[in-house]
Amino acid sequence: MAVTVQECLELQLLEVEMLLSMFPKKGEINLDEDAVPGVQRYLRKADGALPPQLEYSIAIDVGETKVKVELQVLLPHMYPQVAPQLFARSDALHRQQQLRLNTHLASHVSSLDSGELCIYEAVQWVKENSLPYLEDCKVSSESASEEVVVKETLHRMWIYSHHIYRQELRKKIFDCAKKLNLTGFCLTGKPGVICVEGLRASCEEFWHAIRYPNWKHISCKHVENIETEGSIDNLRLFRAFEDLQFQAHGDYGLRNDYHMDLGQFLEFLKQHQSGHIFQILFGVEGKLSD
Repeated sequence: MAVTVQECLELQLLEVEMLLSMFPKKGEINLDEDAVPGVQRYLRKADGALPPQLEYSIAIDVGETKVKVELQVLLPHMYPQVAPQLFARSDALHRQQQLRLNTHLASHVSSLDSGELCIYEAVQWVKENSLPYLEDCKVSSESASEEVVVKETLHRMWIYSHHIYRQELRKKIFDCAKKLNLTGFCLTGKPGVICVEGLRASCEEFWHAIRYPNWKHISCKHVENIETEGSIDNLRLFRAFEDLQFQAHGDYGLRNDYHMDLGQFLEFLKQHQSGHIFQILFGVEGKLSD
């Protein structure tokens, strides 16, 4: 017998209520005050648009020193029939250890019985398994000063979207790039293109942050990795994260649903030693008019 969205949302509310009773202290669970009422309103009528996905975070104390690890939770409407989207982060974790922690967390969650509520199980796993990653960070920090040569890798991601219009989405993109010390650009309009460059873990965290919860028409078209014994800053093609807007071919209606001038975009790419990316993004060779 097929499980309905309504049944899944009812289970999500029950789980949130259970978690709030288990983590009653202020700051332990960060949940938007309208999140639960929004789902409840939908369940009373169940004939309108689906409510926003439930999203919250849980602060977890790890080890005897009670290091804070935050578990960020995003629940698809059909959870627990489909897996939740979870991301553990901590200021005490280097990005590489943080990525390893999340890889193992995802593997653990995927091993659990399908269709069962699992957020508390994920919380317990983070509480019981984060300490080795925290200790690895401490050891690597202490040994870093002893290394004579440290190799770093510049990671560059080229991201394509059908369009980028919404101001709140553009704000999220720029805020996230600034927080993670990424350079590159965001081309607004139709199509939309984003380039970010920096440390690999930072780029991957950026990709995770902007892609979820529900950006459907977006894909990472190309990735470049360049290793250096010096600073990755010497390998950057961009000095900052730029707001890129070119003259449009036309303005069609209230949505400003217009195509950007790709000739100007190609010229911009060539100025930044990236003309070859045009064909990767659009499937055609870029040629500048005389």
